[in-house]
Amino acid sequence: MKILIVGNMGYVGSVVVRELALRHPAATLHGYDTAYFAHCLTGAELFPERYLAQQFMGDVRDIPDDFFAGYTAVVQLAAISNDPMGDRFAVVTDEVNHQATFDIAMAAAQAGVKNFVFASSCSIYGVALGAPRSEVDPVAPVTAYACSKIAAEKALAGIEGDMVITSLRFATACGMSERLRLDLVLNDFVAGALSQQHISVLSDGSPWRPLIDVSDMARAVDWAIQRKPENGGRILNINTGSNARNHQVRDLAAAVAQAIPGTTLSINTQAPADSRSYQVDFSLFAKLAPEYQPQMTLLDSIMGLINGLKSMEFSDTQFRASRYMRLHALQAHIAAERLSESLRWQICDAVTPGALPATTHVNLEA
Repeated sequence: MKILIVGNMGYVGSVVVRELALRHPAATLHGYDTAYFAHCLTGAELFPERYLAQQFMGDVRDIPDDFFAGYTAVVQLAAISNDPMGDRFAVVTDEVNHQATFDIAMAAAQAGVKNFVFASSCSIYGVALGAPRSEVDPVAPVTAYACSKIAAEKALAGIEGDMVITSLRFATACGMSERLRLDLVLNDFVAGALSQQHISVLSDGSPWRPLIDVSDMARAVDWAIQRKPENGGRILNINTGSNARNHQVRDLAAAVAQAIPGTTLSINTQAPADSRSYQVDFSLFAKLAPEYQPQMTLLDSIMGLINGLKSMEFSDTQFRASRYMRLHALQAHIAAERLSESLRWQICDAVTPGALPATTHVNLEA
């Protein structure tokens, strides 16, 4: 099995690479990434890319059509990956999350790739009050990020041929990674509790969020790269997470406060209604992938973050202005004139190994 992970040098990709390498030691793994966040390592003594046979660096908007020959599976994780970045870079968000995803999938299908996996999002359900949303319910994206994900799903549905296409509508990611993000709700709460001994909930705490640990996201990717068309159909959009991990934001904050003694908690009870509140039904995923179900509980994810942050002696009280907030990382590149406003590299330097003019092979020794 030969697998290409596109967007492997991010928060999710770093864990997916490790987990696939451990689960499939005989497989050949390659990565492709533009390396916006290659420098955002958190507590990693070795590059996560050490598990790869090859690392390619380049912009996902420019991958040559003939690049995909010989791969068994392609995993598309590359994305402008949250609402603040989507709002700031709306055009690029559509180019990367939607258009590039379709172009990559088309080229992969023409190259004979058997399985294509797309990292979609449960945020496509938008404001979804009432019963948990299943795959047959209407979508109502309210952000550029969510709109780009549903646009990609619709484009993928039009690809003909034999390639099995799985769009994993992931719950909100959480948990420890070698390239940790702190612009995610649970991760933010843990970082705030450790650095400030305080958690501030900006909403009234009532919004619902389904969560999935990044390690369980990797388990789902492992299922999807092997999925057969008789298990869900050749093209499948599927909610990916666990019914047990639909949480209200105030309960997440309380769980973190309980896990870190001495943490105080404030909730903005006067805040206007949050436009992102949804519960999600993951029954179809439980039915189709019984051996790949999420294993991490809420407490497991919290303790993983606590232990990981403590191991790197994390104490940054200003972490919301740091590179661990992905929007700030991009803005720092732009301010230093490394990136253009269209998020294309402008110069190369030793700090930004992704600043390469074309698809480039980098041999990373273990």
